[in-house]
Amino acid sequence: MAAIGFATGFLVFGVLYSFGIFLEPLIAGFGASRSEISALYAISGSAFYLAGPVGGSLGDKHGPRFTVTLAALLMVGGLAATACLSSVWPAYITYGLAMGAGAGCAYISTFAILGSWFERSRTRALSIAAAGTGCGMLVIPPAVAFLVGSVGWRGAMLALALVSAAVLGPCVVLVRTPPKPPADRSTPLGEALTSRSFLLMYASWVFGTMALLVAIVFLPAFAINEGTDPVTASWLVSILGGASIFGRLGIGHVKTPGGTILLYKIAVLLMAVSYVIWLLHPSYAWLVVFAAVLGLAYGIRIALVAPVMIVLFGPARLGVLLGSFFTASGIAGFAGPMIASGVMDITGLQTTAVLSALVMGTIGFVLIVPLKAR
Repeated sequence: MAAIGFATGFLVFGVLYSFGIFLEPLIAGFGASRSEISALYAISGSAFYLAGPVGGSLGDKHGPRFTVTLAALLMVGGLAATACLSSVWPAYITYGLAMGAGAGCAYISTFAILGSWFERSRTRALSIAAAGTGCGMLVIPPAVAFLVGSVGWRGAMLALALVSAAVLGPCVVLVRTPPKPPADRSTPLGEALTSRSFLLMYASWVFGTMALLVAIVFLPAFAINEGTDPVTASWLVSILGGASIFGRLGIGHVKTPGGTILLYKIAVLLMAVSYVIWLLHPSYAWLVVFAAVLGLAYGIRIALVAPVMIVLFGPARLGVLLGSFFTASGIAGFAGPMIASGVMDITGLQTTAVLSALVMGTIGFVLIVPLKAR
């Protein structure tokens, strides 16, 4: 089951993060404006996060095989249909809504079931599954870039549809409904979603992810403005992504007397502190250190979300809990870069974007300080 979670995360995030490779070819191929094509990513991202609660609820009710089958039909069909279009407007449905929703259903339903399948090695299993997202972000976009240069964007889009079918097809066959946990071990769903602990984690995730996205969006441009060449500057995001894989995998082998919640707090604190490195040491060597520290802490944080949820609320209805929780990433994706850009426009200083990330990250940590196990 951990391998299924890894494969699904690998595919979903690899496809989603390949959109930048398609941007210019889609503008030329559809004869559309940059804003019209960029809207495809905005719609698919929104559909991904909004589909999370729906996919989680369907998986909890009908089992993961139903949800993964639906996800496969949406992803494969959406990608294949987009490759055959001549106008951007239908792509808002095929790529934006269908592919995005399919990706959200696939990821949440296969990730959430691990909480119930594993008891003693739960954190390790979830960390393996979470590592798939980082690996997909590293592997699939370069492969798509090669395909776009070799067979054009339509051929590359069809190739992604075939890869999606090749990955999700076996997942449909192999995925299994986990054993039901005892009813008294889990907090009722409505009570969990409205609890102080869930709301604090949700708000913390919004602020922490806003800070993270400031780094992902602005770090290469910051390095270029400091005199780094564009190719070398682009490696900073790859370093961040690579370090996150080590964080996701390594946390499964770490034990602490304070337990899972303490590790989660340490990861969020480390993310916040890392922005001090960026703020005080703008040389490229220190930016590499910053990207590595932030990526490591980010990987640990994402790998521990499900274990923390289980500690706080129990393993029942984990799919809809995680689906609802990850809508926080959608809010952060919209707000974080916009806030940082606005601050830079007002002050004219790129360091103010770094300072805004430090403030956001610090708020994200402060919000989870009161968290404790049931």
